Amino acid sequence: MKNHRIIHGKNGTKLNGVWCDMRYRCSNPNSKYYKNYGGRGISVCNEWDKFENFYKWAMSNGYRNGLSIDRIDGNGNYEPNNCRWVDMKTQQRNRGNNRKVEYDDKSLCLTEWSEITGLHPKTITYRLNSGWSIEETLTKPKGKYSRKLVEE
Repeated sequence: MKNHRIIHGKNGTKLNGVWCDMRYRCSNPNSKYYKNYGGRGISVCNEWDKFENFYKWAMSNGYRNGLSIDRIDGNGNYEPNNCRWVDMKTQQRNRGNNRKVEYDDKSLCLTEWSEITGLHPKTITYRLNSGWSIEETLTKPKGKYSRKLVEE
């Protein structure tokens, strides 16, 4: 009896590469990224073992060239209810090594606070590392401040 494999015709496409890379970094200890994925217990759902299922989900959930797959909960698995397609700017802001600052009921990375406040991310970092409160850091306009102000 012949092996009746379904050929999806998508080998070599960007989306097939995303699917292969996702599965490789979660399941193969030889992947240089395994420690950040499979090594942390992150896996790919059984539904996405077949590329066709992943393809259908991707097409009905906004996939297009230039976007990458992103886990909404960075500690969660690759599965339909925890994944989305985002641009590189969003992907970079969702990295686990970003410094998040909580203020005004928001938890944002320094780049996002920079865009809101008009302060350079390095200014925000310097202020926080110098002992400024989060409120002072994010609300004081850029300028020269004496050490005395910070200690008050």
